[in-house]
Order: sequence, then C-alpha cells, then structure tokens
Amino acid sequence: MRFVVLFLLFLSATAFRSQERFVSGDTRSPLTIFSTEWDKPEYRVCNTAADVSYLSDKEKQIIYILNLARMNPTLFGKTVVLQFPEYSGEEELKQSSYYRSLLEFLKNKKPMPLLYPEKTLFESAKCHAESSGVSGYVGHNRRSAACKSVETFMGECCQYGYQEPLLIVMNLLIDEDVPSLGHRIILFKPHTQIGVSLQPHKKYRWNSVLDLG
Repeated sequence: MRFVVLFLLFLSATAFRSQERFVSGDTRSPLTIFSTEWDKPEYRVCNTAADVSYLSDKEKQIIYILNLARMNPTLFGKTVVLQFPEYSGEEELKQSSYYRSLLEFLKNKKPMPLLYPEKTLFESAKCHAESSGVSGYVGHNRRSAACKSVETFMGECCQYGYQEPLLIVMNLLIDEDVPSLGHRIILFKPHTQIGVSLQPHKKYRWNSVLDLG
C-alpha cells in the first residue's frame, strides 16, 4: 500500500471495501462485524453523537468508533486492528511497521475519556473541510477570513480520500509514513470534546476534519 504524507496528513489512494452503512439510532455497534463483544450494553455510551442534529450519520459514526477505541483500546486492537488487513483486502499491511506499532500501542493503552460533540469545534472543522474541498487544498492552515474567525481546537486531524468512517479512523491511527505518529497521538489524548466534518474534496474526492478540544 502506498501512502503520501503531506503536512502531517495521512492520505491513501488505495480503495477499500465499504463497511455496512451505519444508520443513526441503530442499536448495533459499528464494530459488531469484528466481534460481538462490541454489542455489550456498556459500550452504548460511546454513541455520544446519536441525537446531534447537525451531524451526518457518517460523522456520528466516526465519533462512535473513536469512542469505542478509546473506551477499550485493548479490545479494539485484538479485534478491529488485528482483522483489518483481511477486512480491507490489504494483507500487506501486516508487514508495515506502522501497523504493527499500532497493535503494540493498543495492548497496554489505558482507556481515555469519551468524546462529546461540541458545536464550535464542529463549525471549525466544517468550515475548513468545506473550504479545503472546494479549492483542493491539503493542509491545516485556514485560508479564508470566515474559517479563521471560527477556528478553534487543541488538536486537529485531517484525512483525505475516504468516505467510510472506519477507514478514516484506521488510516489516522495507523499513521503510515508519519514518524511522529501525530494523528494517533492526538486521537488518544485525554480530550473530551470533538467536532467532525466530512466533505467532498476537489482532488481527493473526500476530506474529513476532526477538531478536538
């Protein structure tokens, strides 16, 4: 699998198979296909964005999956990450040092607080995702006065090329060819709030912005 690193952003042009569409209000965990353990009642609290009207179903699912990973990093590693090469059809991932380091990272990782949707973080992420998408921009810098005026976050991850929530999350966590592992580190910091926006992108079809605070 080839990955290109741009401004601490993870990008892959390789297509993965799409996971089942998640429907808002669905009681099944989006990770059920990897293990029925994820259907246990205690994990339902991870669906913090379920009733948020301004988020799309896919944006809600990104938050849901991140919360599941943060609530039980060890189980996420043993189920989702371990099966991901086969699930995605990218068996060569098993040879990647970044993929293997993610497995090790999750083994002893302590649970992190749940992330809750926050409107100002969403507005920050949405403006940047929309602006970047229209212009084909790749990067973190806000290039319009409008986006600069709503910019707010303590950590930001941008991902290009994917529309499916699990692929977005996994790409950021594997962080292929990013020596600092910046995305992985940000997504496992003790943040408690998040804004997510998934928008079309002129060059890479899709781009997602995750602003955490």
